Amino acid sequence: MLTTEAFGGYGGIALYNRDLLTALSNHPDCSEIVAIPRLMRNSPEPLPPRITYITAGLNGKLSYIYSVWKAVHNNPRFELIICGHINLLPVAHLLRRKIRAPLVLMVYGIEAWKPTKKPWINHIVKKVDAFVSISEYTKKHFLAWSKLSSDNGFLLPNAIHVSQYGAGHKSKQLIDRYRLSGKIVLMTLARLDDSEQYKGIDEILEILPNLIQEIPDITYLVVGDGTDRQRLQEKAEALGVDRHVVFTGRILDSEKADHYRVADVFAMPGRGEGFGFVFLEAMACGIPVIASKVDGSREAVRDGRLGIMVDPSNPAEIKLAIQNALMQPKQVVPEGLDYFSFKNFEQRSCDIFRKILFLGQEKLAH
Repeated sequence: MLTTEAFGGYGGIALYNRDLLTALSNHPDCSEIVAIPRLMRNSPEPLPPRITYITAGLNGKLSYIYSVWKAVHNNPRFELIICGHINLLPVAHLLRRKIRAPLVLMVYGIEAWKPTKKPWINHIVKKVDAFVSISEYTKKHFLAWSKLSSDNGFLLPNAIHVSQYGAGHKSKQLIDRYRLSGKIVLMTLARLDDSEQYKGIDEILEILPNLIQEIPDITYLVVGDGTDRQRLQEKAEALGVDRHVVFTGRILDSEKADHYRVADVFAMPGRGEGFGFVFLEAMACGIPVIASKVDGSREAVRDGRLGIMVDPSNPAEIKLAIQNALMQPKQVVPEGLDYFSFKNFEQRSCDIFRKILFLGQEKLAH
């Protein structure tokens, strides 16, 4: 598996890749998985058995390509190549020509909704044996331009490890840290990159002036950091709501569940989510959630069965959804969240990749 991030990585895709590698390594037919990450921002978590994690290629593109080639040279008998990001396809394609194993591409979200700016990658896309999508929404958009067969596309939504979360009381330490005593807390957790201005944070900031008139003690907690943070802070000031907005910066993973529990409502009415793992995390902490109708996050709330959906272009609808969510009972994990359990994810993973192996080997035989 060639991947951007997995063990030692940060964010939703890294977590998804860790779960995928763990699930496949647990399968009794698996003897070894060699995973080669492009990035590793933190110390890696303990590796599951049967995973070899090669980190020699973290220092640049050439060292990454060399690490991949060396891994194959030392053991050319791989049965499957998993390309964990569309930008890694050129390396994966060269690898496929050398070891003649089926090639499967993972697609997550906005990076796969349209053709890339690199024509050679778009050309290679058409040569993959199969692809696995995190959501039906991403699968639909990817098929529209790639022209691949829908029969060779598989759906594998995120997993949630419910035991790592759970409903609970608000952390006094966090309430004191962010001065939230007596406040009603609306929360978004997201990467605040200027290339990802589709999370719905702007839309919530824009309705805050009206929301504050009806709920004077409301505070908007924006958890996360990135290059877009300053613009968002300046926007909050320009709207006159900066006293009701707290930007936490990046937080530790060990504090994530407590941050969700501080919230009364989790909202991210965006336009560009491939799935939205944060919704699963919030729900696993017993927090009502508000997702978007127009991107992959609607699948995280099972089309409204687990949470509220809104049109991000309709401010009145977002405001009403927040008011309705505040009336819902807190510390209640919604029934049906077990659809996304790791046990189900593991079963889906093994079923999908067994089919891909069969399809790929049959294609190579011809």
